[in-house]
Amino acid sequence: MMDASAPAIFVAIEQSGLGAAIRQASWIYPLANVGHIVGLVFFAAAVAVLDLRLIGAFAATPPADIVPRARRVAISAFVVMLLTGLVLFIAEASHIVLNPVFQLKAALIVVALANALVLGRMAVREAELLSAHAPFPAHIRASAFASLSLWIAVAAVGRLIAYL
Repeated sequence: MMDASAPAIFVAIEQSGLGAAIRQASWIYPLANVGHIVGLVFFAAAVAVLDLRLIGAFAATPPADIVPRARRVAISAFVVMLLTGLVLFIAEASHIVLNPVFQLKAALIVVALANALVLGRMAVREAELLSAHAPFPAHIRASAFASLSLWIAVAAVGRLIAYL
């Protein structure tokens, strides 16, 4: 379903040998789709635990016991989603790149990643200093709430790509 009105680079990506192989193999695209969902499940769980702890939930557990572990799981799951997402994208690059819902998802991911990079550095440093019941500073709690909201929006918008 190539769209010739897409920028040439995306037409070339879709028409590449890799793009053709993904579309022609009966198992690659479905496997990437399932892998993307599995990555999403682990990513969502890790981000939820991480951000909720930063916001103030699970206060009986020292932040140093949760924050670094949840962050590692989130990063690993994000890598799985990135790789499987690339497979899904390559198969239909010319069509997907023109989809305004995909464009919104990509923009939300950029904003969420920027927030995660800043939040992650601050949170890990702060987690080492806080006792079990001590709340994180307000700017970290606000950033964690933004993170949760942004990643929920990314997931919701991502599910809409197939329908619009």
